[in-house]
Amino acid sequence: MKIVIESPREGEEDEIIIRCRELDDEMMRMINLMRSGKTRITGYRDSVIRQLLPKEIYYFEAVEGKVFAYCEKEVFEVREKLYEIEELLARSDLQRISKSVIVNISLIEYVSPMLGSRLTAVMKNGEKVIISRQYVPALKKKLGIAER
Repeated sequence: MKIVIESPREGEEDEIIIRCRELDDEMMRMINLMRSGKTRITGYRDSVIRQLLPKEIYYFEAVEGKVFAYCEKEVFEVREKLYEIEELLARSDLQRISKSVIVNISLIEYVSPMLGSRLTAVMKNGEKVIISRQYVPALKKKLGIAER
């Protein structure tokens, strides 16, 4: 693969041109990451309002009618519902893993099996989230883990 980086002339806007023989899954993943790079989620905590990048959010969790974004060391409330976050960030590394949790798969350190066909995902910040059995096949597919 050849990569060429050029600076645009004065007055020209930035652009990305992709020239490939086949638009495979890996290429689509890179395109989707570039597209979702400008999307922000507004997080609220006490008197702080912060624009969060999808790549810094470890997971979203719905608790008692509220949705929270868990970052490396901070937790923010967000105004969107989980299904709205899924739609907004459909082209990112986010994956639904239960009725109440959406996880950023790029921030999973590893997964391990549990009883009842569930998995535990250990995040890079050490937190653990449970993957419900009905969501395990889709997560394995997205992670590229083969079924036995």
